[in-house]
Amino acid sequence: MAKPGILLLSIVMAFACLDFRVQVSAEDTEDIPVHGARFHEQMLRMQEFKNSLIHGEFASSISPAPASSFVPPSQEKPGPRVYRVTSYGADPSGKSDSTEAILKAISDACNGTSQGTLIQGISNLGGAQIFLEGGNYLISKPLRLPAAGVGNFMIHGGTITASDNFPTDGYLIDLSAATSSSSANKQEINQTSTVSQVLASGSSYNFEYVTLRDLMLDSSFRGGGILVVNSLRTGIDNCYIVHFKTNGILVQSGHETYIRNSFLGQHITAGGDPDERNFSGTAINLMGNDNAVTDVVIFSAAVGIMVSGPANTFSGVHCYNKATGFGGTGIYLKLPGLTQTRIINCYMDYTGIVAEDPVQLDISSSFFLGDAFILLKSINGIVNGVNIVDNMFSGSDNGVGIVQLDQSNGAFSKIDQVVVDRNNVKGMNLKATVGRGSMQGNGTNWTVDFSSVLLFPNLISNVQYSLMTSDSSFPDHVLRNVSANKVVIESNKAIPGNVFVTVNQGGTN
Repeated sequence: MAKPGILLLSIVMAFACLDFRVQVSAEDTEDIPVHGARFHEQMLRMQEFKNSLIHGEFASSISPAPASSFVPPSQEKPGPRVYRVTSYGADPSGKSDSTEAILKAISDACNGTSQGTLIQGISNLGGAQIFLEGGNYLISKPLRLPAAGVGNFMIHGGTITASDNFPTDGYLIDLSAATSSSSANKQEINQTSTVSQVLASGSSYNFEYVTLRDLMLDSSFRGGGILVVNSLRTGIDNCYIVHFKTNGILVQSGHETYIRNSFLGQHITAGGDPDERNFSGTAINLMGNDNAVTDVVIFSAAVGIMVSGPANTFSGVHCYNKATGFGGTGIYLKLPGLTQTRIINCYMDYTGIVAEDPVQLDISSSFFLGDAFILLKSINGIVNGVNIVDNMFSGSDNGVGIVQLDQSNGAFSKIDQVVVDRNNVKGMNLKATVGRGSMQGNGTNWTVDFSSVLLFPNLISNVQYSLMTSDSSFPDHVLRNVSANKVVIESNKAIPGNVFVTVNQGGTN
């Protein structure tokens, strides 16, 4: 038989767990809101009744839990992690200057409580957000972080416009740190913020994991859009950057800046602009390594992407900036001897690619329209490990070669592992490092000329040929000459024959 105390306890606990419902008549609802005073009063009475059952006459039958088994929840609440710029006095209409208000929001975010560290010397801000709230903000100087040594934060959600007195050498968003990482600066910040405790350990990077997202940046032809200096793992996503005078985005040093789903143009146009000859500036300037540009449209600038750091990759980029015929370049690889760049699935629209002394370069599965072509430019005469394969070229039947050489500084003399092949061409001249041809004749000499197809002049490094004849004898034949990109085959006697030849000038393998 159950003990009375246990039985009563079971009844009380079951009663306490019942779903109490309050019936409110229609006339009651006329006097109180849904969450009004009378409803609240009835709920309090029921709670008091349940408490009286537990702590009243049946309390003696309930054994209290040991004191050590109950741990009260922490009363500490984290501070806000979203810094709304209008709360600092920024004007979302764009009529008055909002520079200091936004800088104060950025400063507060950067000096917030640290959530630990990322890479050594970088304080983790825990995902702090500087939120522009969909406004258009006029600024007169760069939005620069107060100090290096912070990461895991975001600036997003609005438009930033340069004022008429914005510095012409400045950038709207400047990730270069306003102060140096000297010990004096660190000590000054350390008095009020835990961030500088991390700074004191030092870091080779200024920032880590900074995200710039959902922004329109209008430089008003005064300066540039975004500057990223010596930062690690920076994301620039869904940004629309226009009216820059220098660079839309400039990346200096650092590591792994990812630019994606964005649009850049010095002038807002959709092609065929009457002032295209006057386009200037560079949309994206990568002066560092291991960066990626993915699904980006560059619609006006003298240079679409300038690259002077190795190991970068470009995918899904559509360049229709200043046309090659007007002196523009889609992608310029200015790093002779150490290119290490992959250009895949891009759309070069009337503007091409220039590569100086390319070493380890892959250009594949891309589309070149409007006589756009690839130019290999000799600086020290080196071209090594280059694949230009599986692309489509479309032109206007003006005799433009799909791949060309600029040897004005000297001929390419060190050529190895170069493959230009399997490209399809319409309205342009095919150029390749692999040639296939045949010739039919009756005599002792067969000459197959590949000079119109092969990329490098007077260079054939490998030949394969076969001679088919109806002559009943077995004539001797030999490869006699390969100079001037012509293959000469001779037999020891006159015979009717077909010669089939494959040549390769890609160098040793």
